[in-house]
Amino acid sequence: MKTKPEVEVRFTLPISEGCLCHKGAAEQKAKTAYVLGLLRHGDISAGRAAKLLNVSRWELSELMYEAGISPFDDSLTAETLAAEVETALKVLTGRTR
Repeated sequence: MKTKPEVEVRFTLPISEGCLCHKGAAEQKAKTAYVLGLLRHGDISAGRAAKLLNVSRWELSELMYEAGISPFDDSLTAETLAAEVETALKVLTGRTR
């Protein structure tokens, strides 16, 4: 059975000890930003992003909105989209060959 590759991101910041009470929240924000970056570039799916962040798909859609990430594939041309719609309609109406 193959194991999935993992990525560990580490960095060090010099901060005062007084800021350590916010460490957990800061780490979660950094993880969220990293996962959303992967999602934005199409490296992972929305389902995988939600799972990695331990949030619902609804919560992920809110995070995506806040980050300016479109839930739609912006690379589709109008022609490609029209062809996909036509194919879907044929399948739904039973007119496939």
